[in-house]
Amino acid sequence: MLSARGLFQEILDNDESFRLFCSIAASGEAQGGWENGRIAALVPESERALAPKIARHGADEDKHGRIFEALMRKRGLKPAPVPAETDYTMLLERRGIGLAHAKLRSDQPLAVRDVVTYLAHSRVTEQRAAEQMLMLRRRFADHPEIGRAVRMISVDEENHLAYCHEELLRFTASGHGRFIRRTLRECAFAEIRVHRDVSLAVMARMGRILGWSEARSKALAAGIRAVYAYERLAGWRRMTTLRMPERRDALGGPPAPAAEFA
Repeated sequence: MLSARGLFQEILDNDESFRLFCSIAASGEAQGGWENGRIAALVPESERALAPKIARHGADEDKHGRIFEALMRKRGLKPAPVPAETDYTMLLERRGIGLAHAKLRSDQPLAVRDVVTYLAHSRVTEQRAAEQMLMLRRRFADHPEIGRAVRMISVDEENHLAYCHEELLRFTASGHGRFIRRTLRECAFAEIRVHRDVSLAVMARMGRILGWSEARSKALAAGIRAVYAYERLAGWRRMTTLRMPERRDALGGPPAPAAEFA
């Protein structure tokens, strides 16, 4: 059976599959950067102290997008169009997860519950991002081409997750606990389904690019569906629990620069 390292190494070694991978990642990070930037601008007056942290979150996402674009430039590659079925952030929004873009495009201040909804959505999606980057960091931290990027992004994702835990616990203590628990559960079940669908779509695209056999493609698809079945049964709980992180005030300072990847 192909290991996660072997699978990603194969994607990394082929320019077209690497271009698609980086393009999807860059697009998602840029979208997250825009969303966080708008939320920071629309935070209600009672939560203005949170705005710099939300802005920092958005700046980190923008930085990650630039890093993925820089990795493509190093190979002389240009971003590829992102297929709609692989657009994780767009598919989550269609399922009503997070804050609607129409609301973010307006100039009306958000309500406190909107901020709580944003944090719950982020807590779920940042769990996925932190896990995926930790997996890559364990396998590719010393890789000469992507190692530095993987290490930097992984640390940022851990910071984002810690910040979401801390702020949601603060809102829980102020009386929003029931709403937070319900929103986390809704987000988790929607996310695991979208993650399954996006993973299947990405692997199908990669299979065509890399010439995988039908048997291999079916085996990978079966693995993705097995992960979904586990997450649907019990794995979703890791996305909905809250605990005070060891790293407090994780987004309290300026973002690290990405100049080394420019």
